[in-house]
Amino acid sequence: MHRILTMHFIEGMKQIDIATRTNLSVASVNRIIKQGRDLGMVEITIRSPFESAFDAARKLAERAGLAEVVAAPCPTLDDPSRLKAAGKAAASFLLEHLRDGQTICVTGGKGVSALVEALDTDQKFDVSVVPATGGVQGKHYTDVNHLASELALKLGGRAYQIHVPMFAASPQERDALMQVRSCIEALDRARNADVAVVGIGSIHAVDSSYFDLTSEASGDIAAIRESRAEAELLAHLLDGAGRVAPYALNRHLVCVTPDELARIPMTLGVAAGSAKVSPIISVLKGHYLKALATDEHTAVEIVGRLDQKDR
Repeated sequence: MHRILTMHFIEGMKQIDIATRTNLSVASVNRIIKQGRDLGMVEITIRSPFESAFDAARKLAERAGLAEVVAAPCPTLDDPSRLKAAGKAAASFLLEHLRDGQTICVTGGKGVSALVEALDTDQKFDVSVVPATGGVQGKHYTDVNHLASELALKLGGRAYQIHVPMFAASPQERDALMQVRSCIEALDRARNADVAVVGIGSIHAVDSSYFDLTSEASGDIAAIRESRAEAELLAHLLDGAGRVAPYALNRHLVCVTPDELARIPMTLGVAAGSAKVSPIISVLKGHYLKALATDEHTAVEIVGRLDQKDR
């Protein structure tokens, strides 16, 4: 058995050649190889330049209780490169899991924008893409209607638009906007989506895209700190435990809530970079995601941070 296993797995001989050399039938050689594997005499190891990334993804998935983590290999610690790598990984993940007839809801954000930019396929999908939040005019990555349209165009599907603002002027105006028929229809499509693709925002970083969403937030730093906010998800500020923070503007939002997001069958978060480590951990603690696309350096940092907290 050892001789036959060596000839087949080490020397690379075909079973028919082994049979000729050993005067056995091909069926006997096949049976002996199977028995050797069943007895644990064969171990197969695959070496690749992506091994460290796969290992980081596996550890993070196990540690965070996620169904899947995609950690893209990235040779540098440069945040734009890491986000670009995460966007490519997220685009591949989406294409692998997408099926005709599905609805995808999306948020704005640099992570979602990186996915849309990286997505490249000749295959056409009969899908719908809908915003998960009200609209924000300004930079391309904050414009959820633009991102939904671009994603639908690349997939060959159809896009729906939302024509109400993300932030209302008051909680009362928010309640009124949520009763507008077009808003009800748009957000109901998002709540009943099959797939959600969401960005994860940092709050304490200088270039946080949260402050591009509303001018009020940039002048409200003290209140944000007082709320102990650590992350932004669906424009909601979350605390370190993943709960919606007691921050006033959270009550002004016209969008799907984090709890509603968690009920969508496949929820994919896209984020990368050292500034996103704490926000990602916050979102993971809230159990809002089923999958995460990031880069290997961010994945390693998250696992290290989680291990430190458990000591």
